[in-house]
Amino acid sequence: MTGTSRTPFRQWTRVRATMLAVACLLAGIASGWAIRGLHRQTAVNSANSSPAPAPHNPAQLKAAADAQAAPLIDELKSNPADPQLLTELGNLYYDAEQYPTAIDFYRRALKAKPSDAAVRTDMATAYWYIGNTDSAIAEFNQALTYAPDNPNTLFNRGLVKWNGKKDAAGALADWNRLLATDPGYDQKEKVRQMIAEVEKHQAMPSALNSR
Repeated sequence: MTGTSRTPFRQWTRVRATMLAVACLLAGIASGWAIRGLHRQTAVNSANSSPAPAPHNPAQLKAAADAQAAPLIDELKSNPADPQLLTELGNLYYDAEQYPTAIDFYRRALKAKPSDAAVRTDMATAYWYIGNTDSAIAEFNQALTYAPDNPNTLFNRGLVKWNGKKDAAGALADWNRLLATDPGYDQKEKVRQMIAEVEKHQAMPSALNSR
């Protein structure tokens, strides 16, 4: 699903979708889901080859992202429109939960490569994290104009439709379309669970009214 040659982009977005499903199933589908998880490979300490401690608070996450971003920003000076560098920077700040900064880098990457559905999907989820549901859905919609059956875009758009708009019909349409167009999707069981939960939620008022 990535528009670049780097396969980790595909894995990161797929993992973010998976984490979104897990969070929803744990918290209850009607209460809202978290769309992402920290899934960048941890840096390895050259002295003992053991993973460096992961930051535990927003300030530490930002500081770590800034440190990792510094050499990429230096590279960017000689090629400020490089979509791969801009996407890497967006991913760093996304994983550090610095969503406005991530959005800025993603937007710049998309100016150079507007058809990258993976980047646009990640930017949409970042918009969701800052509470901008309408922009999130707009970016999902735009991503689907380039990749109409992108499973992760459909997965996440359905989540935002349901959690941000309480649009059960829209969410079900996206998830059923995902299953129809990508029957081998590796999170299909989670998608089926989500569909069942939304259908159960839809049926509740009818059951109450029938008493």
